Amino acid sequence: MHPPRAAAAGRTASPATARLINDRLALQLLQSDGPLTAGQLKILTGLSRPTVADLVERLQQAGLIAVVGESGAQRRGPNARLYGIVADRAHLVGLDLRTHGVTVAVADLLGRVRAERSAPVGPDETPDAAVATALAVVDKALTAAGADRPHTFAVGAPGLVDPATGRLGGTDRMPSWHATLVDTLRTRTAAPVLLENEVNLAALAEQREGAARDHDTFVLLWLGHGTGAAVVLDGALRRGASGGTGEIGFLPVPGTGALPSATGCEGGFHSLAGSAAICALAAEHGLAAPPGEPADRAGPTEAPPAEALVHAAVAAEERGAGAAGGAFLDALADRVALGAAAVCAILDPGCVVLGGEIGLAGGAALADRVAGRLARLSPLRTDVRAGTVGGRAVLRGAVLAARDAAQNALFAPPG
Repeated sequence: MHPPRAAAAGRTASPATARLINDRLALQLLQSDGPLTAGQLKILTGLSRPTVADLVERLQQAGLIAVVGESGAQRRGPNARLYGIVADRAHLVGLDLRTHGVTVAVADLLGRVRAERSAPVGPDETPDAAVATALAVVDKALTAAGADRPHTFAVGAPGLVDPATGRLGGTDRMPSWHATLVDTLRTRTAAPVLLENEVNLAALAEQREGAARDHDTFVLLWLGHGTGAAVVLDGALRRGASGGTGEIGFLPVPGTGALPSATGCEGGFHSLAGSAAICALAAEHGLAAPPGEPADRAGPTEAPPAEALVHAAVAAEERGAGAAGGAFLDALADRVALGAAAVCAILDPGCVVLGGEIGLAGGAALADRVAGRLARLSPLRTDVRAGTVGGRAVLRGAVLAARDAAQNALFAPPG
């Protein structure tokens, strides 16, 4: 989606504010459309030639853009110069924290990943040892990317992030080393360290680069080890008063035989659509993880056991050999639709994206089934889509969040 093509701020804004708006508009265009000539910037922004010349000079002096080539072999001179954002002006670090592992990506100012590293964290490791492991992964990724001075960190972690303090909280079930790692990063570096709930970051990735690119309002329903949701309304992520928007695992639903409590989501939607519940459902249909694709594969990505089962059921159905797999997917869709229907009744998002490893594994086969059941449960028209960024959406969302923060800082006027 392109930014606005007209810069009408000069009518009421001060000259300094108008320059800022024009500079930001030009930088947004250079990011979305790639290298551009001054003439192309003039056309796309609607600004005068002298104004474009001035902003190009300002941005070059600030080290934000540079000449990266010429527009064509037959053209020479200043009018043919192509300007692009200096991507190495800042390096960004995204972290995806899981219960038993960490993955780190280092990207440039345009969000292009330059290096990625990951490592498991053993269940018997002390919090101090886990933090040391994570910090070592960060350092290895920075070295591989040639980034000795990171500009911004963004961390995705399970659990509530208090909007007032920016700290993890809300549950005692999350690993304590997550919060310690964030505090350590904040004390050992001068760079800003942003902390966000992992599902919210996944929604950011789907909004910018995935299944929700054409929707300003949608809900991401995360299906992985557990369940979660992220809510985007009118283009803005909604976190709630305590950061708890989307804790759908606690949603009371029929079919669990119990109710959730303030200390645990067993008996809530989690008991129907979490990985353990899906594995039990698959067993009821006589399904097991296929050889070579173990349901409990280990590693820092921590693939939920149900992912392989759902993937195998979809693959079998596509081959025409999946009667049991089809019945299993039908039953799973019945469960997922209950959570989706509750969300739609309150928010009417118009679009639900099935994210997480299991949402990706189910693909269109699961999304279409959920859409059909949701249409029978709710009068509100809702598009149901499979996520396209998948299990790596948290890491990608962290990089994008870091990119937004870095650009807001670097593209601001001096002082």
